Amino acid sequence: MPRVIFYTATTLNGFIADDHDSLDWLFAAPGGEGGDQDFQQFLSGIGVLVQGSSTYRWVVEHEDLVAHPEKWPVYYGDRPTWVFTSKEQPVVPGVDVRFASGDVREVWPQIREAAGERDVWIVGGGDLAGQFADAGLLDELRVSVAPATLPSGKPLLPRSLGADRLELTDVRHAGAFAELTYRVTSGAV
Repeated sequence: MPRVIFYTATTLNGFIADDHDSLDWLFAAPGGEGGDQDFQQFLSGIGVLVQGSSTYRWVVEHEDLVAHPEKWPVYYGDRPTWVFTSKEQPVVPGVDVRFASGDVREVWPQIREAAGERDVWIVGGGDLAGQFADAGLLDELRVSVAPATLPSGKPLLPRSLGADRLELTDVRHAGAFAELTYRVTSGAV
């Protein structure tokens, strides 16, 4: 059974994007040594990507992926991607993007089947990861804490998850970043 992993970066004060859904703050931070190799190793174990609409739209617009769809496989490979959205989204030509709305539990069987023996990566955002946590489907929270703060923005995980649900399993120094990994236990009823 695939694990569901929310792997993201956050500011020191817990924001994953600014008020305009931008990640420019992240790309201004100095990269971690060996970070690309670590990320490629992580990505090799991923069978499916899941994104919220704001994350998807920002990536598509920031990288101009509708005009340059050849960039998509450089970042994500040929993995199927589910985008949870309630709005019409741009379509990247030739890419396996599937749009969904509603309860993540209803779409989970399709995601699980497509992932096979590999894991599911929640690329963003925090509310979508929270919906997976609410459904008892989030297995791991992997957070790279960046040397940056924002006055406001989109929170890392807009949910109450306490020590009864989060077990720290790894702490790693990655250049200017600190990477924290937590096992998430089910809290679904």
